[in-house]
Amino acid sequence: MYQDILLPTDGSEGFAAAADHTAAVAERFDATVHVLSVADTRNRFESPSSGLSPEVWDEAEHERAEAAVEDAVAALPDDVTVETHVADGVPKTAILDAIEDLGVDLVIMGTHGRTGIDHYLIGSVAEKVVRKSPVPVMTVRLDED
Repeated sequence: MYQDILLPTDGSEGFAAAADHTAAVAERFDATVHVLSVADTRNRFESPSSGLSPEVWDEAEHERAEAAVEDAVAALPDDVTVETHVADGVPKTAILDAIEDLGVDLVIMGTHGRTGIDHYLIGSVAEKVVRKSPVPVMTVRLDED
C-alpha cells in the first residue's frame, strides 16, 4: 500500500514517537523512508545587535538540519531502507514540495500539540501540511517528557 514514506524532522525532542510509527509502517509495507529536514531560511537577518550575518545563520541552520536527519536515521531500525534529504526554505513549503518531488504516498510527522496562544503565535507546520498534502498525513504527538 505504501512504497515511499516522508518523515520530516526538525530535530525536536520526543521525535522517537514519530520514528517508531514510521518504522512500524515501513516494516509492514517494506517501504522506503525519506527523512527530510529543512534549513529554515525565513529567519535570515543581519543587525548590529545580533552579530550574525545571513551566511552564518544559513550555515547554522544547515548544520541543525543535517544533525536532525542523522538523529532520525539513527532512530530507525537498520532493516528499514532510508534516503536522506536536506532542503533550504520554508518548512511547510519544502515538505509539500518533497511530497511531489519524491513521489511519496504517505507522510508521517510529529506535532507538538500546541493550543491556544502558542498555536496562534507559532502555528503548526504539521497542520499546514495536513491541509495541503495530496497524500495521507499521519501526525504523531511528540513525547516531550
